[in-house]
Amino acid sequence: MIRLTRRYRFAAAHVLHRHDLSADQNFSVYGKCANPNGHGHNYGLEITVGGKVDPESGTLVSIAALDECVQKHVMDRFAQCNLNEDALFATLVPTAENIARAVQDLLTDSVACEAGATLVAVRVVETARNYAEVEALASECVNR
Repeated sequence: MIRLTRRYRFAAAHVLHRHDLSADQNFSVYGKCANPNGHGHNYGLEITVGGKVDPESGTLVSIAALDECVQKHVMDRFAQCNLNEDALFATLVPTAENIARAVQDLLTDSVACEAGATLVAVRVVETARNYAEVEALASECVNR
């Protein structure tokens, strides 16, 4: 299997806190990221897909189809928003780790169906020193 990674960027805000913890407890767990006023990041998003190279085109996936899939399922939803207000984070703290898992959930089936590739990994780059990566579970499009 060959892999291809495509990079994207989006700006979003979040507050790291749990409702069941006091302000002091949240600060103890999340530090300055528990500031109730929130803060933003210019997130990097790396989507890795895998599969076989089409012998005619010489490509694994149509970049345009992959871009459209990521735009529709992730960027339109997360860009320029407060992640805490998204239903995916109603019970999850929007850490880089949980954002990576949410993106994986949003893209696993749609990458297979809409871009014709297998999602291999999702990496969310939060800062120059911090990223989270999750390996994706294989999925096949049942409509192909």
